[in-house]
Amino acid sequence: MKREATKLRLKKMLNDDKEEINDATRAAVLADFTHIAKEYFDTDTVNLNIKKGKNGTDVSLSFRASRVKNFTTLK
Repeated sequence: MKREATKLRLKKMLNDDKEEINDATRAAVLADFTHIAKEYFDTDTVNLNIKKGKNGTDVSLSFRASRVKNFTTLK
């Protein structure tokens, strides 16, 4: 029984290593980008798409903004 559990655990580790991005990392990335987007825009939903590309990983971030938060410089 212990041997089968070890085998399953190792198989899961190998599969997780091959993933483009795991759920915990995806959630952290999305939270960070959402925070940054909200500093510059009024937006509700931020979408993150990640897929394996020809020479790496293609990452795209998209959202609809209802307003741009422009900066005012002090002189």
